[in-house]
Amino acid sequence: MTRSINLSLTDELRAFLDQNSGNGTLFSTPSEFVRALIREKKERQEAAALRHAILDGYDDAIHGRTVAYSGDLRALLADHRKQRQN
Repeated sequence: MTRSINLSLTDELRAFLDQNSGNGTLFSTPSEFVRALIREKKERQEAAALRHAILDGYDDAIHGRTVAYSGDLRALLADHRKQRQN
């Protein structure tokens, strides 16, 4: 489903948009350029969340908040959920 959005840009931002889209650029239209920027921002946010989760995992390991892995992650998660409910 395609949805449109209208943006008001300063002259400086419009010039930047024009410089990065059209003939001789990577993006044939301003819309393609803006979509790529939004995707890039989304990917950066997702990568930051992943890095944060990894650091949380290291912190758990450093502080001894670990469990032995039995080879069955689903069972391990089910046990964890049961413990949290009790």
